[in-house]
Amino acid sequence: MLNKKTILILSLGIVLGGFMGTCGNVFADKDNPVPDTDSLPFEDLRTFTEIFGRIKHDYVESVSDKKLLEDAVRGMLSGLDPHSAYLAADEYQELKEGTTGQFGGLGIEVTMENGFVKVVSPIDDTPAQKAGIKAGDLIVRLDDKPVKGMSLADAVKMMRGEPGSKILLTVVREGEETPLKISIARDIIKVKSVKNRLLEKNYGYVRISSFQSGTGDNLKEALTALKNENKASLKGLVLDLRNNPGGVLNAAVEVSDAFIKSGLIVYTEGRIENSQMRFSAAPDDLLSDAPIVVLINAGSASASEIVAGALQDQKRAIIMGEKSFGKGSVQTILPTSNGAAVKLTTARYFTPSGRSIQAEGIEPDITLARVKLESLDKTDFTPVKEADLSGHLQNNKETSKNASDAAEKEKEALEMKDYALSEALNLLKGINIIRR
Repeated sequence: MLNKKTILILSLGIVLGGFMGTCGNVFADKDNPVPDTDSLPFEDLRTFTEIFGRIKHDYVESVSDKKLLEDAVRGMLSGLDPHSAYLAADEYQELKEGTTGQFGGLGIEVTMENGFVKVVSPIDDTPAQKAGIKAGDLIVRLDDKPVKGMSLADAVKMMRGEPGSKILLTVVREGEETPLKISIARDIIKVKSVKNRLLEKNYGYVRISSFQSGTGDNLKEALTALKNENKASLKGLVLDLRNNPGGVLNAAVEVSDAFIKSGLIVYTEGRIENSQMRFSAAPDDLLSDAPIVVLINAGSASASEIVAGALQDQKRAIIMGEKSFGKGSVQTILPTSNGAAVKLTTARYFTPSGRSIQAEGIEPDITLARVKLESLDKTDFTPVKEADLSGHLQNNKETSKNASDAAEKEKEALEMKDYALSEALNLLKGINIIRR
């Protein structure tokens, strides 16, 4: 078993989510030597040199060598997969800052799809979420400029800006006949990755919005706070990973390990030696085997899928919701000599049972359709009950009607506000009834 020491792992869920949340490692250059020049395709390089010369000599405007070479590198990497990219020095710095949970922008995690910027998920409590941006939205214009033809990095730069300044996003959304115009004011994004509250006595709720370097410790603090508030051990927990785009690999491992006593959590496979990793659980369970329901949706990606897959395969939790995003690759951050870096896909990760979720996603154990509940009009027929009959016998058992009514109203409010969460709570209660 590989000791879960802290490897320098950087989340790519950075400024505006400029690079989709993912799992990546920084490996020293000595571990990734440049291939021997004997294996280089000199004929193809000669063609590249010829085209480079043509552009320098014949293009309508003068272009610097630096720009041409940087664009060539970007093009080379973008042709591999949507997650490999060249990070200029400022982009690399932004990426490192992103793992601390504070960065500037709108608060959305994005990727590229068919030449447009696709929203993987809005980040909790950010301008983008408050403005109504949703997972799956396609951004086709930034102010008056079409996104088509831009690189992801260029689109991210446009979405960045001074806090308080505004940008107009033109969004194509499934189910909407015409594009939506959404104006958002930029802000400094401070992401609190873990939130918690008691749903009701004995049942806790933990929301993880992204996986940052401190998420594992924050989860432990959240569970301790819930137990203290409950004044007893929890009888069940809802772990909410909906619209969580991923982040730091080690954080996903730590979160999974908090609930699993033994066994494999995740392993990775790739061509280079350092891409072969296995992470196993330590012998502890912070919930003492209390049941867990994990909520996921189409915006749950990468590290979120690692957690959901591990808990599902180890039969430690029931996965509920929608099929997840399906990002099962690992990106390595390779610093270059000029202060920039290359973000390169170097491995695929696999759940404990050997499943690759790449382009497949995690299938929930219980599928929930996207629904919105609406209360019946007060004028609708209300069934008559025994208690409504004139002269009905009283129940000799003293009950607190007010307390009962309050509990019923709270239950109805949860159903109306968050149907999936309400169903998860009902499932936890059902499991505990069966366990009696």
